[in-house]
Amino acid sequence: MRSLFSGLVPLFMLAHLSHHLVTALLVPLLPYIRDEFALDYTRAGFLISVFSVIYGLCQLPAGWLADHLGPRILLTLGIVGVGLTGLLVGLSHHYIVLIIGLALMGIMGGGYHPASTAMISAVVEPRTRGQAFGFHLVGGGFSYFLAPLIAVGIAVAWGWRGPFIAMAIPSIGIGILLHIILRKRVPTQKTMTRDTVPVEAARTPSHIRRLIAVVLLSSFTQSLLMAIVSFIPLFLVDTFSAGKETAAASISLVYFMGLWAGPVSGYLSDRFGQVAIIIIMCAIASVAIYLLNVVPYGFGTVSVLISIGIVLAFSSIMAQAYIVNQTSARNRSTVLGFYFFGSMEGTGVLTPFLGYVIDRYGFSMSYTISSVVIMAILIVCSSILWLNRK
Repeated sequence: MRSLFSGLVPLFMLAHLSHHLVTALLVPLLPYIRDEFALDYTRAGFLISVFSVIYGLCQLPAGWLADHLGPRILLTLGIVGVGLTGLLVGLSHHYIVLIIGLALMGIMGGGYHPASTAMISAVVEPRTRGQAFGFHLVGGGFSYFLAPLIAVGIAVAWGWRGPFIAMAIPSIGIGILLHIILRKRVPTQKTMTRDTVPVEAARTPSHIRRLIAVVLLSSFTQSLLMAIVSFIPLFLVDTFSAGKETAAASISLVYFMGLWAGPVSGYLSDRFGQVAIIIIMCAIASVAIYLLNVVPYGFGTVSVLISIGIVLAFSSIMAQAYIVNQTSARNRSTVLGFYFFGSMEGTGVLTPFLGYVIDRYGFSMSYTISSVVIMAILIVCSSILWLNRK
């Protein structure tokens, strides 16, 4: 623990917090935006989709660029660029301008995760990588926990545009500061490729199939969960007549779990492996989604949101640790790019589709279908992992 916090991990926690200060605002403010532009569930989901689809697509070229050009510039763009586009969103007074701002935000932010994960893996010992990833998640989780609470207070006074402007300004400043600090404190791309992860193992067909199965299972589960979380504020308002402020603040509960589940999952990852825990988390996700149809408002919904937050944190850290441990440094960011592409692009694709299903069949049927789909994917991927266990 001391070695982690005496190094660069705290800086990466700050970087992750800064990256998500603005991106964490859209979902909790969706009820406010929906009312201003008179959106149905499909068009409201499309707003989430615009950012998520482009954000996910940009993971692929960003991962390749990080492997070939170095990750620091991509990390800076992922903080400063997101802050600048957040200002554009906050100044928008037309639905089309809002869409353009969210699209540019996805482009600017797309390189952050492949770059930061590769940089962290290069500056910490392999035996503590999982814990480092866990504490890195705390930074992002704290943004998603804090941003909705701040956003509600600002939105009540100045409307939904105020939070975007207020959060974008410190994000830009912190991004510039980190760019200067990290310039001399992170290894060069040439040094980072001197990693001793066995390359031969990655060439065996069974190893590749296991890697694909883990990436598919984890990224799909996370993307579907994130799509469902995107509609939680609207679900609480329209199903239980919750207030907009309460519905917006409920998102903080999901991401608050990452503040402790991130470090715990990293600790378990370093000591017990990742695959079995990923499978367990995906099974819990299937059950939790279905329970949204059953549990009463209050303690019941809080318990489900807590479960979803734990699953998101554990699944993300376990998948990242597995990928880093099974790939060489020279192509690590590229493989991570595929993983983040799957989870984020999946969210972008599934969110408007889920909105369409909700418009047609309601929340209950949508949650039932989602639960069954995750269980089916879990069975298929678990079979692949079992058949290729050697």
